[in-house]
Amino acid sequence: MGWCGLKTNKRLDEAYSGAQTMMVDEDTKLIFFSDVHRGDNSMSDEFAHNQNIYFHALSKYLEEGYTYVELGDGDELWEHAKFKDIRGAHSDVFCLLREFYQRGRFHMLFGNHNMAVRNRRFVEKNMYRFYDEYLDKQSELFPGLVAVEAIRFVYRKTGQEFLAVHGHQGDLFNDQLWWISMFSLRNFWRYMHTIGLHNPASPAKNRVKRHKIEVNFSRWIRDKDIAILCGHTHRPKFPKGKELPYFNTGCCIHPRGINGIEIRDGQIMLIDWRIRPQEDGQLVISKKVIRGPVPLERYTRNKTKRKGFR
Repeated sequence: MGWCGLKTNKRLDEAYSGAQTMMVDEDTKLIFFSDVHRGDNSMSDEFAHNQNIYFHALSKYLEEGYTYVELGDGDELWEHAKFKDIRGAHSDVFCLLREFYQRGRFHMLFGNHNMAVRNRRFVEKNMYRFYDEYLDKQSELFPGLVAVEAIRFVYRKTGQEFLAVHGHQGDLFNDQLWWISMFSLRNFWRYMHTIGLHNPASPAKNRVKRHKIEVNFSRWIRDKDIAILCGHTHRPKFPKGKELPYFNTGCCIHPRGINGIEIRDGQIMLIDWRIRPQEDGQLVISKKVIRGPVPLERYTRNKTKRKGFR
């Protein structure tokens, strides 16, 4: 195991030891999205073209009683230093997120692109409240919000644990040296996006980096006998057969739609929301289950160590 693998193990151990714990049973409804990358609605805002799909999906989840877990990189704070520009550009989305938060059904994890929310002073200053132009006064947004690095979801029936993290842990230029990547993106690569060039430090556009991350995370899963739910690579992943329980939500900035992971009725599944044509030619936003559903009890403890590493 190389340096990156050792660092990933250490960082995942740290995330696990400091994680909140939430119990999951057959009545639990969870939706996990990652890498939303909400921007300022400029040409470099990769989320803008999926805003309506995302808003529609979250509206359905709110109505159906789901808890929303955002697995990092919700807001593009590398490109945009001022959170108020992001909130203003996607005000309807933030009104919906506020509804989740007010009902106690919103959990925010930080990733590399929104590392700033680790700082409680930043969160208190920028995210507790906002200036409501319609009411001409300060209104509450996420008062008391605490962004965390990880959450441990424990399936009550079997005791199996699912560690939810963003997925940048141990990725040198997106973890330990994240500020260097942020500087280069904010001052150079954000402008290159508009002409189709992408930052090579991002695993979303670098197949080799993406594979290394998946390999290192899979080793930790095998050694610790704990499943992982993450994002970061932008590549949806759902284990097949006897593969180790590594789940990746994908992202919300794909050209054709958004991906996520659902847990409900004691089952887990990979889902896809996009605009699809109906038989009469009408275009509608709809959800499709891409992988699963698979009962959570399939990932019972002490089985992952017997599964070969893939």
